[in-house]
Amino acid sequence: MREAVFLSTLDPPDMLSGLHVRLPHVASPLGSPVIPKENVLPTPSIDHPAVSTQYSGHTTGATVAQFSPSGYYVASGDVSGTVRVWDCVGEGATKGEYHIIGGKINDLAWDGDSARIIAVGDGKEKYGHCITADSGNSVGEISGHSLQINCVSIRQQRPLRAITGSDDTSLVFYHGAPFKFNTSVRKHQRFIYGVAFSPDGSSIVSVGADKRIFLFDGKTGEAKTEIGAGEHTGSVFSVSWAKDSKRFVTSSADQTVKIWDAEAGKAVQTWRMGEEGKVSILDHQVGVVWPSGRSDGLIISLNLNGDLTYLSEGDLAPRNVIHGHDKNITAVAASGPRTSGATLFTGSSDGRICNWDTSGSAGSIDGSGHSNYVAAISAGPEGRMYSVGWDDSLRSIDASSTVFTGAASATDGQPKGVAATADGLTAVATHKGIETFRDGRKQNSISLKNISPTTIAANDALLAVAGDDTSLHILSPTTLETKHTLPALSSNISALSFSPAGDSLAAGFSNGKISVFSTSTWEVAISRWSSHTGRVTGISWNEEGTYAVSGGLDTNVYVWSVKKPGMRVGKTNAHKDGVNGVVWVDGGRVVSVGGDAAVKVWWVEGLT
Repeated sequence: MREAVFLSTLDPPDMLSGLHVRLPHVASPLGSPVIPKENVLPTPSIDHPAVSTQYSGHTTGATVAQFSPSGYYVASGDVSGTVRVWDCVGEGATKGEYHIIGGKINDLAWDGDSARIIAVGDGKEKYGHCITADSGNSVGEISGHSLQINCVSIRQQRPLRAITGSDDTSLVFYHGAPFKFNTSVRKHQRFIYGVAFSPDGSSIVSVGADKRIFLFDGKTGEAKTEIGAGEHTGSVFSVSWAKDSKRFVTSSADQTVKIWDAEAGKAVQTWRMGEEGKVSILDHQVGVVWPSGRSDGLIISLNLNGDLTYLSEGDLAPRNVIHGHDKNITAVAASGPRTSGATLFTGSSDGRICNWDTSGSAGSIDGSGHSNYVAAISAGPEGRMYSVGWDDSLRSIDASSTVFTGAASATDGQPKGVAATADGLTAVATHKGIETFRDGRKQNSISLKNISPTTIAANDALLAVAGDDTSLHILSPTTLETKHTLPALSSNISALSFSPAGDSLAAGFSNGKISVFSTSTWEVAISRWSSHTGRVTGISWNEEGTYAVSGGLDTNVYVWSVKKPGMRVGKTNAHKDGVNGVVWVDGGRVVSVGGDAAVKVWWVEGLT
């Protein structure tokens, strides 16, 4: 198997570079320039965001990353205080791992030679340190602050200078190398969230929670002026310079992104995100970058919801908005004919549902959705998708218009799975039993004796239900009467999937094995699909029913043959934190989702 969309290698100049993200009132960067998701770091292409590389070397949550000026390496930090330097051009090999402080890394910066790194954050004995990128040797001391340091920037020309901003409201200016304390300045009245040297090194800009913007001399650190007083009405989280060093861009909790003329000291363009006149926390603009090396005036802003907004200088409306997940993806399903390009629907642990085409473009679902963990998604007839969440509700989605339809249907317990039949009946497995719905109205419900259901699958004539015992129950979808029971199987069943023709049922077990049952005799037809070493989390068949794909908590994805059960192809470590779902989208491609918040499309090769 090989990746078709996600994880394609690109040259560094095409990557999303320089993005700096701040959470309101937390003073903590989420990513620069890549956007950390849990403990992995995707680096997407600016022009083709679905094409991306992914680094998964951190063992704790990644907090910040930055490309080296040479473009060959990335330095990234995490919540444990560790900085990793890794190759972003080749295979993503780790070049160095250095423990910097006894707490979260909030920000880091490279010098112009790609030789030194300053990392800062919330340490116990110190709040930052300067090291060499190749060996981790100390080349300076970061001092002068009494609280955590939120931001750092290094002048790219000689003489080398550096500046840091902190929760103690002070800016500290350093001379180097080796870097050492020079002077401290207090202009801001609240937390300082962002600092940046201009590309030519002549100026420094600082922004913070007091909504103020200050300019300083890049060589001496002396204060020049304050600009834009009263322009931003919320905390200013991020700042980035244009390549001409005459303009810079800021992003703020007031839902705006502003371009500033540094010499004139005034805003020359403003974009406000979200509905006009409506305050939206998710539209707080927490990060912004003005990519260098481009001639189209592109600016990229990140909001608190994780959406990337592409802005062009001079244009009033955004050029594009890139949606996606930034939390553990917990469910996936496909809608539409597989041969003509299915639409994918994915849900995550924060209740968000996104729709995707298989080229990688994502959109959000309009309307009021789930407020909690999305447990499962299933495709129904007439372009309907059904989702269940830990807000104890069943929701319906119109796949063509990508909107939630009707009101939420309350379930009697916490949903574990959902399955739809061809005639529009929807069955929901909860920890209490099975409930069926049609057009949002409950039709029937039962409790299974001494069993708490955990997974469910359906075809036109049968419901298959498994629970926290080792038995498999086959029910009538309309009456919920038990038609057959397979007791005392080898392990608890964790995933179920009927073949498209309905003549086979694949069952994945918590011990990693998969069995295929004939639905005419309920005898085991295949028992050799057994390469997973952890719980099987998802199974999906191809349209002909000749192959099936599976994913598991062992991080692996495998494709199996019905004719030759001993044959398989697979991808190990497909998702670092485990595979949570798989779906076969067309003849040669499968999709997997996982705890790394990634949707990956794979070409299947090597099967006959």
